[in-house]
Amino acid sequence: MGHHLRFGVCYDFRNPPDSGRSHTDLYAGILEQVQWLDQAGADLVWFTEHHFVDDGYLPSWVPVAGAMAAVTQQITFGTDICLLPFNHPLRLAEDLAVLDNLSGGRIELGVGMGYAPHEFRGFGLPVSRRVSLMNEGIEVLQQCFSGERFSYHGKRYSFDDVKITPGYVQEGGPPLWIAAMSEPGALRAAHYKTHFLPQGARAVAFDPWHAQLAAEGRDPAAHRVGILRSILVTDDRDADWPQIRESERYRMAFYEKLFEESGEGFGAGEQVPQRWIVGDVAHCVDEILNFIEAYGVTDIVTMAVPPGLHPEQMNGSLERLFKQVVPEVRAQLNRRTAHVTA
Repeated sequence: MGHHLRFGVCYDFRNPPDSGRSHTDLYAGILEQVQWLDQAGADLVWFTEHHFVDDGYLPSWVPVAGAMAAVTQQITFGTDICLLPFNHPLRLAEDLAVLDNLSGGRIELGVGMGYAPHEFRGFGLPVSRRVSLMNEGIEVLQQCFSGERFSYHGKRYSFDDVKITPGYVQEGGPPLWIAAMSEPGALRAAHYKTHFLPQGARAVAFDPWHAQLAAEGRDPAAHRVGILRSILVTDDRDADWPQIRESERYRMAFYEKLFEESGEGFGAGEQVPQRWIVGDVAHCVDEILNFIEAYGVTDIVTMAVPPGLHPEQMNGSLERLFKQVVPEVRAQLNRRTAHVTA
């Protein structure tokens, strides 16, 4: 594998009205959990962004990343995803420059173009502009990340003689990821030579990216592939899974509603797996290894706090994930690599 395998967690900060916990308490509990995860061996914290959702779905990830970066030492922060059409690229580039310095170079950015009609209405943007806003936003960000002064003139954005300050800690700026649920999205990631966040039907959301790289003589291993694939480490599935299963049904009902309203979705056919892995250490290790082999995944994150649960309810599984499962996955991969190269 061309990249170091990374594991982490994802937060959406969704807080259903019947959770019994205030938003303030949930944020405080998650911040405490992230401090612990930083010591437990987690590599990543990802945030996911949506707007105008009754349960408080995280609308603004930048301040959260700043707060977490200030109390951690190791974890890298990223997004799966930041909705680029709702973020002015220069303003976002400046936020990222501040975060990059605050964290000592522990910031990345995953972007998508969004699809929820209510969000575009809320921001006063026609859905028809999302492709141009996405593509131009990526191009502007890549210019910003160069560290050089530049001008840009497109359909949606036009700038003259701008340079992002302060400079980025990471050479070339924060690593950029592009999410895809469709063939155009997969080809966009290939075109802009970014890391890749596929989700949905494999035939349209993953295979075209791989085929395009092969057609150009480029090695897919040169790019990271990241996926939200939640993991529950338990020796008693019957006792521990039902509550989380109900939370997952609540979580996915939101996306199903958005798919219905937008006419979009994950598509038919074999899906890039995102279902929960549930079982003991040995089962989780086997499932993760098979997943990595099938998709070349380099980054796997789990929902740390499913909606309606408290952070402390997940700590037992997370501790076993980072203390037992992840070390064994890495050990087995190292043994396989040693065997192949021997």
